[in-house]
Amino acid sequence: MVVLGSGPGGQKAAIAAAKLGKNVAIVEKRHMIGGVCINTGTIPSKTLREAVLYLTGLNQRELYGASYRVKEEITVADLGMRTQHVIGREIQVIRSQLARNKVAVLQGTGRFLDAHTIGVVHEEGKETKVTAEKIVIATGTSPARPASVEFDDRTVIDSDAILHLDRVPETLVVVGAGVIGIEYASMFAALGTKVTVIERRDRMLEFCDLEIVEALKYHLRDLAVTFRFGENVAAVERRPGGALTLLESGKKIPADCVMYSAGRQGKTAELCLEAAGLTADDRGRISVDADYATEVPHIYAVGDVIGFPALAATSMEQGRLAAQHACGEPVGDMDDLPPIGIYTIPEISFVGKSEDELTRDKVPFEVGISRYRELARGQIIGDSYGMLKLLVSPEDRRLLGVHVFGTGATELVHIGQTVMGCGGTVDYLVNAVFNYPTLAESYKVAALDAMNKMRVVARLTAGM
Repeated sequence: MVVLGSGPGGQKAAIAAAKLGKNVAIVEKRHMIGGVCINTGTIPSKTLREAVLYLTGLNQRELYGASYRVKEEITVADLGMRTQHVIGREIQVIRSQLARNKVAVLQGTGRFLDAHTIGVVHEEGKETKVTAEKIVIATGTSPARPASVEFDDRTVIDSDAILHLDRVPETLVVVGAGVIGIEYASMFAALGTKVTVIERRDRMLEFCDLEIVEALKYHLRDLAVTFRFGENVAAVERRPGGALTLLESGKKIPADCVMYSAGRQGKTAELCLEAAGLTADDRGRISVDADYATEVPHIYAVGDVIGFPALAATSMEQGRLAAQHACGEPVGDMDDLPPIGIYTIPEISFVGKSEDELTRDKVPFEVGISRYRELARGQIIGDSYGMLKLLVSPEDRRLLGVHVFGTGATELVHIGQTVMGCGGTVDYLVNAVFNYPTLAESYKVAALDAMNKMRVVARLTAGM
């Protein structure tokens, strides 16, 4: 097997095939082991977030006052030090895993010569040919760059270039209120940057629970973020002192820096897909079947290059399942309850349905809510804004959705995911004993809230 790309999907595909006794090679550029996830995407951005939270002392201000800071003047060097350390360690881990499983790493850029042959172009220009029985495409994506925008990686940038700024901007315009745009908007707002978010739609994060999104928006406004919804960017003009963003409505927004977050583009342009009998859509994405096989049965594609949900966590599972199928190993389906984690400040995570989806589908539900400020652990850590929401079926008491906002949301959601995945009911959460004081205790509080509401309805119904 040859795997193109060493990101989360490629890594897991290569290792899974190696565990099943296959000879496996992985093709990756010398400086990109771990793919976009490790080098420019998930790991750097989440490490940057952790550095921001620590250096600004934001989480401690509830306890020590609004003026509390660990470091008064935070520089790009302060932020980058932690990021580079983590990237270096993660690359070492991946290299070790590949070596331990005897996966050959072919350094260079891969392209199809035919359906079974990959040409690997090395940095010095020499090309090596590799043939394989099975091929997995895991090349990932890069930030989409609209042709009408002049990027210079200093004043007008994308999410890759934002990690290499030479200073923390005093003012920042973020175009696009998707996951990446809002994550970076919240990080820089926490650093004290005056952020303006421009979004052509009427709301941000449309796939999230509305109440949770409203809580995040309130919190970001508290950090002096300005939102411009229903607005389109007409042009961005670079000036000696920064950039001027011109909106179609006539508004002019000056800023030190403008970051475009206009979605992602599949990295398939250099693959010569046609030589293998494959095509990609206008966003560079490759279509696959339920087993992640492409139109050419022995060629698979996994990860961001196949589109939604384009998460590191789901990409890993896709890579493993594709490799097992390619090797003729029995595979189960991926669990249909993948959690979504959004690393804003504060973070959001959810699994299952939202209130809007259930209402649209005419599925009855009851809501149970727990607020961190009512929990001892919430008081201890100084989180007065966090909340957990359970959506419960009054008919069979199953959990239909779990939505968390606040400290540890991306960790907490897995309790709800497990209960849902095992077909559990709200009764389990009511009767379970949770460590005290913990944030996990919020499940019991929210479950009791939902249970009490259902009890009132049942009592009134019985009295009819």
